[in-house]
Amino acid sequence: MKGILGMPRWSPYAVGVGIGVLSWITFGLMGRALGTSTTFVNAAGAIEGLVAPAHVESNEYLARHIVSTAEKARPIVGWQFALVVMLAVGAFAAARLAGSTFREHIPSLWLWRFGGSRPLRYCGAILGGALLLFGARLADGCTSGHGISGGLQLAVSSWVFLGAMFGTGVAAAFLMYGREGRSHV
Repeated sequence: MKGILGMPRWSPYAVGVGIGVLSWITFGLMGRALGTSTTFVNAAGAIEGLVAPAHVESNEYLARHIVSTAEKARPIVGWQFALVVMLAVGAFAAARLAGSTFREHIPSLWLWRFGGSRPLRYCGAILGGALLLFGARLADGCTSGHGISGGLQLAVSSWVFLGAMFGTGVAAAFLMYGREGRSHV
C-alpha cells in the first residue's frame, strides 16, 4: 500500500501541480478560491457570539464575517471549515502512510542557532503562527488565498504579497541565522 502515498517526501513540483489542479476544480465547481484564514475568524466570532451576540453584530470586522441575522444566516461549518479540518486529517494520514513515528525532530539549523529548548521552540511556533494569522487577516487573505488563488487569477495585490512574503522571509532568515547558517543546514 506504500506506493506514491507512502513516500516520505514528495516532489514540490508535483505538489504544486496538484494544488493548481485543486484550485481549478474549486474555481470551476464551486466558484470559490482556496483560502483558510477566514475559518478562524468565523470560529472566533461564532464562539464569541455564544457569549456576547450583540458585540459580534456591532463589531464591524466580526459582523463582516459572521452574519447572524435570520435573513442572511451563514453556516459556520462550510466548505472552508471542512478544508481546514481535512488539511489536518490529510497531513496525519500522509505521515502515517509514510511510516512516521511522530517523534520530535529538531532541524540542525535550529539546534545550532537556538539550542534544543522545547519551550523556546513552542513559543517560537505559537508567536510565528499568531503573527502569520494576524498578517493574513490584515491583508484580507492568507498565503493560500493570496499566493495560490490570487496568483492564479493574476491579481496584482497577490503578486505584491508573494514578493513581500519571499523578500521578508529571506531577510528574516539572514537576521535569525546569518551567513554562517548555510554551513549548518
